[in-house]
Amino acid sequence: MLKKLALLTIASFTVSACQDQAAGGQGGTRNEIRIVGSSTVFPFAKAVSEQFSIIGANPSPILESTGTGGGMSLFCAGVGAGTPDIANASRRIKSSELELCQNNGVTDVVEVQIGIDGIAIAQANKGVPFSLTPVQIYKAIAERPFGKENTAKTWSDIDSSLPRFAISVYGPPSTSGTRDALTELIMEVGCVTDPAIKALKDTDKAEFEAICHEVRADGAYVDAGENDNLIVQKLKANPNSVGIFGYSFLEENLDSVRGIPVSGVNPTYDAIASGEYPGARPLYVYVKKQHVGVIPGLKEYMLEFINAGTRDGYLVKAGLIASPDAVRNEMTEVVRNMTPLSMSELK
Repeated sequence: MLKKLALLTIASFTVSACQDQAAGGQGGTRNEIRIVGSSTVFPFAKAVSEQFSIIGANPSPILESTGTGGGMSLFCAGVGAGTPDIANASRRIKSSELELCQNNGVTDVVEVQIGIDGIAIAQANKGVPFSLTPVQIYKAIAERPFGKENTAKTWSDIDSSLPRFAISVYGPPSTSGTRDALTELIMEVGCVTDPAIKALKDTDKAEFEAICHEVRADGAYVDAGENDNLIVQKLKANPNSVGIFGYSFLEENLDSVRGIPVSGVNPTYDAIASGEYPGARPLYVYVKKQHVGVIPGLKEYMLEFINAGTRDGYLVKAGLIASPDAVRNEMTEVVRNMTPLSMSELK
């Protein structure tokens, strides 16, 4: 009898310890889900949060737009009620970030792809229409295009077929997943057209990234922060400027701005969904499995996110591009089982 009582006491202590870990060791916990991360994913997360609080009479989640990088830092800081439950991301988690999570006790991170987005290059509807290529975009905004000082002041300095007005680009900051996607999906594509620079990727990765990814800091490229709506306002105020943000913000503001074709392809739903448009990228949400069952509604919130991202779902109407059915079905199973991401999947 005493042995049985001892085992029950140990079991009770173990469950209590797990709950206290997610509750910050204070025996209590939050009722609201706390979400940080990408400004691109933010409006989608907000729409899901609003619906989630209606359909289940759940407390509305607390959302903070911190940028993908900033969100990952907060998310990976540890386990407990004082840390976020979910991190939105407009690019995949880095192996260094997952390692940070694990080092801080966030041992089970669940990765969920919630849809697709595109890096839209845009201008005001009142602006002079023109199109660009990845090489031209790279030459316009790189700190050292092909390893040389960037002296281009106007678009025509890059290519005589382009307009003669000044290069004025409003885009995401270095903490943004959109910036990461811009450098990898657009700038690097333009950069590696030079065979010598392309070869650097294998021989001197640091120099390769400095040449291909660093954005100029002389005023031609303006870091507009995490507020993509601010970029739209800047385009409206200056029709000769160019903006870079997620496709959903273009979709929301077609009355005042339009997409600039890249390599002859317009940033449209179908072009991004098919991968035809340069700059298409998946969007992600990351969940702490250790908080599931302690913070109410985490799994239900994520299932609502996936269900809302179907081709006729309310997130697609808000500008999200639906993942293929096979991906969405796989993500549903990941959420139901709360299957953690392994480091090997990132390599």
